[in-house]
Amino acid sequence: MDKLPTQMTVVAISKPGGPEVLVPEQRPVPQPGPDEILVKVEAAGVNRPDVAQRSGAYPPPPGASDLPGLEIAGEVVAVGSNAKRHKIGDKVMSLVAGGGYAQYCIAQDAQAMSVPPALSIKEAGALPETLMTVWHNVFERGGLKAGETLLIHGGSSGIGTMAIQLAKAFGAKVFVTVGSQDKVDACLKLGADRAINYKTEDFVTVVKEETNKAGVNLILDMVAGDYVDRNYDAAAVDGRIVQIATLNGPKITANIAKVMVKRLTHTGSTLRPRSNADKAAMVAAIEQKVMPLLREGRVKPVMDSSFPLEKAADAHRRMETSAHIGKIVLEA
Repeated sequence: MDKLPTQMTVVAISKPGGPEVLVPEQRPVPQPGPDEILVKVEAAGVNRPDVAQRSGAYPPPPGASDLPGLEIAGEVVAVGSNAKRHKIGDKVMSLVAGGGYAQYCIAQDAQAMSVPPALSIKEAGALPETLMTVWHNVFERGGLKAGETLLIHGGSSGIGTMAIQLAKAFGAKVFVTVGSQDKVDACLKLGADRAINYKTEDFVTVVKEETNKAGVNLILDMVAGDYVDRNYDAAAVDGRIVQIATLNGPKITANIAKVMVKRLTHTGSTLRPRSNADKAAMVAAIEQKVMPLLREGRVKPVMDSSFPLEKAADAHRRMETSAHIGKIVLEA
């Protein structure tokens, strides 16, 4: 640590509020614990949970940094005494529980992955949180199998664009909902079988038409609100719905009889509060199942835009327009 600076630039949340509350400040460079590594951040992904944290609706878990930022990529510059997977000088990408909006960030050694040569460091910074969210919720929790049908709400988001690619790579048929023709085109280009503009089409009607009235096997939903009851209509018998966010609000009114008649499973998860052991297990599965696709360049994050670290407020403004297609990143 003696060659590293003692201070770093971070972007902190001065108080709950709009993008303007994201302010650069100076803080001490953290030191890694026994199972941790210190990464000199080159790129940090911007995600909806960051926006929720900034607004005061998504506090960090106990012990986590109060800084926003859940995924990073960069160079390992220090390692803890028990860290064996990575060494100083390695280029890594990692999920973090917080602290990504900074020049240096602590990561768990077991949660960091080597950056494959097919990815730029900017792409790597846009990947870990998104990839782990999709892998766990679509494949582990949702149980998607080859030959099944998947409906993704928010198909042009960072999560959605990654889910399209992985679902197609593993042999599923994919439908998405989006809010503009540009987003329809982008999702079709990525491989979606049908992109539904929810402003001009009813996704339940389209799904029924496309599946000969059977419905879809799995729905990945980040909307909630009034979508929940409609998801039950769009789901097939024995269908699964996985909830990963509640952009239309967490309170719902739904006809539970539909769940009973169709034998539906409605589950959900959030990644941030999960234990380090859980996250390490997800990383191990991803390295086995998904990393070959990343190395071959068959799957990679769709990049929307990048902003300097100090302009994090502008990155949040971009995200809150919902005009973006794919991932927004900060460059430290």
